[in-house]
Amino acid sequence: MRNKKIYYLVIHSILIALLILLGIINIPMPSGLYITFNMIPVAVAAIALGTFSGAFIGGVWGIISFLQCFGILGFSAMGAELVAISPFLAFIQRFMPRLLDGLILGLVFDAFKNLRHFPVKAYVIGFLAAFLNTLLFMSSLVIIFGSTEYMQNTMAGKGVLIYIVTAVGINGLVEMLFSTVLTGAIATALNDAGLIDRRLKTAFWRKEA
Repeated sequence: MRNKKIYYLVIHSILIALLILLGIINIPMPSGLYITFNMIPVAVAAIALGTFSGAFIGGVWGIISFLQCFGILGFSAMGAELVAISPFLAFIQRFMPRLLDGLILGLVFDAFKNLRHFPVKAYVIGFLAAFLNTLLFMSSLVIIFGSTEYMQNTMAGKGVLIYIVTAVGINGLVEMLFSTVLTGAIATALNDAGLIDRRLKTAFWRKEA
């Protein structure tokens, strides 16, 4: 059991390091959003380590996303504007979508347990990682801050659906493409190497030594 916990600790550490690296190299877009690939470590965690780990790594991503509002581990101009309105609501908006992304991915992967073709499951989770992140992030942005002067100016009179579609645009498609391909390839490689065993997915969280 101890060796298993060490294995899970190492994998978690690697995924968190990747989150930090990917957070720094985000690609800014004119809409104020960024092309990010941070959902890939979250998806890999949900597949390889289980639902709790997916939520945990997603939560770490959410914390990094919030820190970027202050210029730590990257910078988000939109995030800085949201913090100026309400630091608490900005934290909720930056943190919860990412935690829920990892949680849902783990649950969906578990729901695929009767589907034997592993690569199909991995590629689907990769796509959902980007899709759900976009859906949850943009929905929470509009719901929490939609009535503020900043968001009203940003939306420029567009309806909610039109704003989300135009704001996401190319970056959403790029994220979905890369997340699908890279998550599927990485998870399949780990599975072929015998490094994924869903029966052991909660080993890191158990209290046994």
